[in-house]
Amino acid sequence: MSLIEIFTDYVLNKKNLKDYVKIRKTIHERGEFNDASLLRAEENLQRLKSEEPEIYTLMYETLDKIYKRNSGLSIEYPLDFIRQILKMYKSSLTPKQVYEEYKRILSHYHHDI
Repeated sequence: MSLIEIFTDYVLNKKNLKDYVKIRKTIHERGEFNDASLLRAEENLQRLKSEEPEIYTLMYETLDKIYKRNSGLSIEYPLDFIRQILKMYKSSLTPKQVYEEYKRILSHYHHDI
C-alpha cells in the first residue's frame, strides 16, 4: 500500500492518527502533513468527538458522502478533511463554523452534498 492509501484508510475508518504517524515512519514516501500536524489533528478529532459529537458525526458523514460519490480526485478528500480538522480550536471559528465551511466548499466543487 502507498502512503496515501494508508492515510486514506486511517481517515475514512476513523483510525487513530497517532498510529498512522508510527506506520508512516517505515514507509519512504513524503506525506502531506508533518507529525506534529497529524498529532494535533488527532487531538482535535478526540476533542470534537467528546465536546461536539454531532459535528464530529456530520464531518465524517460529509466526507463519506463525497468519497462515495467519487466525483473528482478522491485522494484529496481525506487531505481536505484533515485540513479542516486542523482549523478547529486554532482560530476564532467554532467547530460548527468549520463544518459549515467544509460542507460549503465541497458542495461548491461537488454539487448536492
